Formats: sequence, C-alpha cells, structure tokens
Amino acid sequence: MEVKLEQQFLKGALEMVLLSFIAKRRSYGYELILQLQKEGGGLFQETKEGTLYPILYRLEDEKLITSELASDGGKRVKKYYQITEEGIRMKAALVEEWDAFVTG
Repeated sequence: MEVKLEQQFLKGALEMVLLSFIAKRRSYGYELILQLQKEGGGLFQETKEGTLYPILYRLEDEKLITSELASDGGKRVKKYYQITEEGIRMKAALVEEWDAFVTG
C-alpha cells in the first residue's frame, strides 16, 4: 500500500479503534498508546502522542467522548477519557461500515 494511502487508512481506522477501547473502560492517553501497540496487530506500533491527542481532542469536540482530570492514586493527575452515548452510536456506525467494507 502506498505510504500516504496507508497513513490515511490508519488514521481513519484509529478513530474507530480508540472509540472501541474507550467504550470498554475509561482510559488516559499513554494507556491508549500502550493498548494500541499491544492489541493493534502491528498496525499502530508507531502511534505517537502527536497523532493520538489531536484525534482525542476532535472526538471530544464532537461530543463523542468526554474527559476529566483525576488522580492515578498517587500524586499524578491524568486526563481520563470516557465515551458518551453519541460516541457509542458513532462507534457502532463505524464498526458497521467497517464490516460492510471487509465483507465487500
């Protein structure tokens, strides 16, 4: 796959994957990066903060996720993301589109 096309494909798929991860449990950014690397089947190994956070901010602007600052049990405060009802509907629509694409 051409590099630019592959980047666009991964960027589009990343939104669906992030919504799916956040739907399972509220998560913070670095945790999402680790989950992408672990569960992404090698597709998202190179995902960096510069890619992740703009997508999270856009998802939040679109009211698909919300965020809150919370302590991690120690002295650190992290920004946790959780999915909204609208985000659940969007995730379902994206998964449906993906399934239709894959099955042709």
